[in-house]
Amino acid sequence: SPGEYGLFEKRLFLLEEAEGGFDQFTRSYRTFGVNRMADNRLVLREWAPAAEALFLTGDFNGWDNFSHPYEKKEFGKWELCLPPKHDKSPAIEHNTKLKVVVHTKKGERLYRISPWAKYAIQAEKQVIYDWVHWDPPQPYMHIHPRPKKPQSLRIYESHVGIASPDPKVASYTNFTINVLPRIKDLGYNCIQLMAVMEHAYYASFGYQVTSFFAASSRYGTPEELKQLIDTAHSLDIVVLLDVVHSHASQNTEDGLNSFDGSDSCFFHSPPRGEHALWGSRLFNYSSWEVLRFLLSNLRWWMEEYRFDGFRFDGVTSMMYHHHGIGSMFSGDYSEYFGLQVDEDSLVYLMTANHVLHTLYPDCITIAEDVSGMPAVCRSVAEGGLGFDYRLAMAIPDKWIQILKELADEAWDMGNIVYTLTNRRYGENCIAYAESHDQSVVGDKSLAFWLMDKEMYTNMSSLIPMTPVIDRGIQLHKMIRLLTHALGGEGYLNFMGNEFGHPEWLDFPRKGNNESYHYARRQYNLLDTDHLRYRQLYDFDRDMNRTEDKYGWLAAPPAFVSAKHEGDKVIVFERGNVLFLLNFHPTRSQTNYRVAVASPGKYTIKLDSDEVQYGGHGRLDHNTEFFTEPQPFNERDNSMLVKRTLCCYVTPLRERELYAVT
Repeated sequence: SPGEYGLFEKRLFLLEEAEGGFDQFTRSYRTFGVNRMADNRLVLREWAPAAEALFLTGDFNGWDNFSHPYEKKEFGKWELCLPPKHDKSPAIEHNTKLKVVVHTKKGERLYRISPWAKYAIQAEKQVIYDWVHWDPPQPYMHIHPRPKKPQSLRIYESHVGIASPDPKVASYTNFTINVLPRIKDLGYNCIQLMAVMEHAYYASFGYQVTSFFAASSRYGTPEELKQLIDTAHSLDIVVLLDVVHSHASQNTEDGLNSFDGSDSCFFHSPPRGEHALWGSRLFNYSSWEVLRFLLSNLRWWMEEYRFDGFRFDGVTSMMYHHHGIGSMFSGDYSEYFGLQVDEDSLVYLMTANHVLHTLYPDCITIAEDVSGMPAVCRSVAEGGLGFDYRLAMAIPDKWIQILKELADEAWDMGNIVYTLTNRRYGENCIAYAESHDQSVVGDKSLAFWLMDKEMYTNMSSLIPMTPVIDRGIQLHKMIRLLTHALGGEGYLNFMGNEFGHPEWLDFPRKGNNESYHYARRQYNLLDTDHLRYRQLYDFDRDMNRTEDKYGWLAAPPAFVSAKHEGDKVIVFERGNVLFLLNFHPTRSQTNYRVAVASPGKYTIKLDSDEVQYGGHGRLDHNTEFFTEPQPFNERDNSMLVKRTLCCYVTPLRERELYAVT
């Protein structure tokens, strides 16, 4: 709104005037935390406005709590300079432990990790994370340039720790060696990395961040993450960070909470500074130093690790004082404008997007917003928040609802099409049939909703398909293709779900005896050729490759010419491709007339009935379809398709599948 834009302009003016402009201000990681100068002097700076005194302790001084006091500066800042040792090496060695000792006005002595810490580790049998000084003598040097921003974004949502079949925390190196080649083969051109920012509680899925500048050490070193991203770039894949600026862990000893001993510092004082459902702390986005911290955090991941952009988590929680709790968001505009909107948060998001897109024109930002706030994905210059995309979060909920509640005959074609196309023109959406959210414990993957326990016994192609497996395999492909082609301007898949990963996700915790059984991705299922997981993988791969060729995600919205309830058929055109899907459980159509805009010859380019995709090979790919100048369903041309194949059948009937031509 004009009010927020005015506040944004004021904020931007202040940033330009401050400390050498926003370029320098947003690289404050060069002046805060621990920084080595050219002569190997170390300069340490912290912001702790409520502290009485600050000291540095660690391996370097034999854990003396008083020998190295910080000097108090103005505006709540503290500074310490450490000259080099006699041999001219830095006073603090690489890979040694440190702590900030905070003396409060109440006389308490607190041990803290610097908010700017670049590395933190959890020693064996310890609960609290340790701050480790990370300054390797041979830092990783990026070799490959960033890829160009893709026109069609096909995202592989990934979690490094679960990216192997082994019951353990997998590594950055495992991901680089074993997972990146699969992602490239599948035709995804973007990776969205979850749970990278350090989080003390593994089962939080990375959403309770404790150290904002530290790449999680449970998967390896910062240099190994840099190598992962550099290798992805060599494969022409961009990498986005799932960034959590919506809230922070309430941990004190190894988190941001109560860093200076107060209940505020980086956060609002309670109750505004606490999230009732998440049990976490909420940032004070109006604070100058919080702005410095968060904007510099974005720059850090872009500059140091060479990420290509961000998926901003919890944007709905940020934008409203009620944090979305108890709000259904009907779409009424009164829900988006009023006292319930948090202007400080909106101005922060506008500023973040302005900084990122000004400094990195190809940067990609995605908002996780369920509310549908208007102009989230319009430019800041237009008064929008400046995101490139928002997640189309209603789509996966719709598929889960259909599979849970409706018999196949009751599927509503019009309602499915409405859900997939219900987005504001000019605001780009990322469509997905399921993400990590749909797989967490308490829910299960679409494949498991479709096929359940039969996945344990009946996924072999050496035995005839049971009705359950037949239905599941076919609908898994159709749901994905329809979502991919109709649902947005980008597409997302959570790792493993492309091949119908069974079961659900559950991280080691007390409630499951610290088991890793559900905290892994069973890529080994693909290596057994006779299992049908490979067929789903191949379809997903060829669906992405077909999109890469025809570019429907980057094309204008689809024209839907048919959503026939009786026939259970959906027909639409997008990007010079005609999509024809028959969801009828038992009935194929013969000589079925479909509408098309462009006259000429049509051929089959992707057919889920192909045997290699777990289909039945009923369509002749040499068939050519010619249009007639016969108007139909609001199009000037139409043609007869010899067969539209039903999505699956009972054992009493022929098994057939739909075609895309």
